Amino acid sequence: MGYESGVEVRHSSVLDTIGLEITCGELAPGDVLTLDRIQERFCVSRTVARETMRILESMGLVISRRRVGITVQPRDSWNVFDPRVIWWRLSGTGRDEQLRSLTELRIAVEPLAAGAAARSASAAERARVVEVGAQMRVLGEAGELDEFLELDIAFHEVLLRASGNEMFGALADVVAAVLRGRTQLGLMPHQPVPEALDLHEEVAAAVAGGRAVDAEDGMRELLAEVRDAMLPLWRR
Repeated sequence: MGYESGVEVRHSSVLDTIGLEITCGELAPGDVLTLDRIQERFCVSRTVARETMRILESMGLVISRRRVGITVQPRDSWNVFDPRVIWWRLSGTGRDEQLRSLTELRIAVEPLAAGAAARSASAAERARVVEVGAQMRVLGEAGELDEFLELDIAFHEVLLRASGNEMFGALADVVAAVLRGRTQLGLMPHQPVPEALDLHEEVAAAVAGGRAVDAEDGMRELLAEVRDAMLPLWRR
């Protein structure tokens, strides 16, 4: 058990290191990696090196070709919706650009998802979003940020999945990644602003009441607050 855990830790470390180097540009498109060099650099087995490359290839960050090797790919080949790719980009030199693209994606999608949830959500989903919105206010006003973050993720996930649109639902992990990233990188206020708490509860009430237009408008206003908080970063 200890050996397996050690292998898993080493594999995760190698994956995170190389993934971050690619997404921040230290390893440029066209650079060639080899299993031998990965083994030597990180002191890992051939199995760990091969599995790392397999995962990176599944993300579109590298491609393996016979007689060529493992070649780093340009950004337009990456699976930019993979939560690990998002985290690496948030952790590197492209943080502000990644935050901007993710925020713009949320502004485009989440208001429509909230409106759709008001039309399509089950009774249990409507009750859940109201419950989560109320709990967010309690924890937000108390400054319990870790617990507040998990509820914030749950709030947005419920709405995306309750929309009845499988494409929206598939973005739940993406939204969770950016919310966690903003918190872990210290880009969230120490205490949620009252307007944000109000808007979460307003959106929840609109969804519970089947008021699609109000739900959509409320979510759009909520995300405008997020965008405004990010503007100083984007203007630097």
